[in-house]
Amino acid sequence: MQMSKLFKKLSLLATLSLVAATVGLVPLPAHAVGPEPKPLPAPVELTVGYQKVGHLAPMILISDELKKLGVNLKLVEFVRYADARTALLAGSLDVASVGPADLAIALAQGSTNIVGLMGVGSSPKYVIGRKGTKFDSWEDLKGKKIAIAPGSAVWFQLAATLVEKGIPYNSFEAVNIQGGGANFDQALKKGDVDGIVTWEPFESIPVMEGYGFFAKNLEYSSSKAVGAELGLLVATKTAADSKKAALERFVWAYLKTQEELAKSPQKFAGAYAQLSGMAPNVAAEAAKVIKLGEVVSPDQIKRQAKAFADLGVIQKDVSGQVDAHWDGSFVAKALGK
Repeated sequence: MQMSKLFKKLSLLATLSLVAATVGLVPLPAHAVGPEPKPLPAPVELTVGYQKVGHLAPMILISDELKKLGVNLKLVEFVRYADARTALLAGSLDVASVGPADLAIALAQGSTNIVGLMGVGSSPKYVIGRKGTKFDSWEDLKGKKIAIAPGSAVWFQLAATLVEKGIPYNSFEAVNIQGGGANFDQALKKGDVDGIVTWEPFESIPVMEGYGFFAKNLEYSSSKAVGAELGLLVATKTAADSKKAALERFVWAYLKTQEELAKSPQKFAGAYAQLSGMAPNVAAEAAKVIKLGEVVSPDQIKRQAKAFADLGVIQKDVSGQVDAHWDGSFVAKALGK
């Protein structure tokens, strides 16, 4: 469906009845990782696609740990989730960090060589308003220029929230912004838009620099259809089968490091700065709102798949396929279950 047609459809939908009766998303309980696995008898290479975002901070700290376990980690950077998903489905990657909706998107496109492993983190999400602009309620969106990245993970969160709240999508002017998050901040700073829907650290930067603010009455991370999950780690089924032992060690090392960072705001901020290359004070501020650890579940992904099929965001309802393409055994093994 073309984006303009989708927006029109969103504006006509006042409720999302298919998810209205479902239970809201509840964070999964945290668990300590199990004992360290034994090293592999022969080294195995894992090629992993990632992005320089805070909730993936553990990714750049696990190479040495994995090397001791016989896994050579080859990291490949991507700017967008969608590009990592494309590379994974093309067979260029074994594992990729993608958006919460990307498993359903891939299945709807007919791709079957994919399996979800786990979520990575969550955070509250707010529209970032330009200083001096009124955003006291969702009604204040009316007539405003809001910068969005169509089809992005944060756009999915916003769209689902608007539908569930009965806010017409065409009540504001959606301004498509291409490229990275810095372009959103630049548009806000120049006054080209009244608000932005983006991701960290590009949410905190306008606030820290004084030209933006968190519109906390416009929170969009708690919809029943999408929820607060920031991303997924997914693998090809080929890698899950042929490199199973290496993938088990990857998940163990990732969860171990994630656990360590979650316990220490200072370590998390330092890893975020190292990952992104941003100033330590900016990284520390941006890290404050991120909670490491998955909050997603297969049931949440099913609700999302059904909701966005009904909206026309994805071509067909693949909620019935999710269970066959989600493998929680890697996390369970890492946790010693």
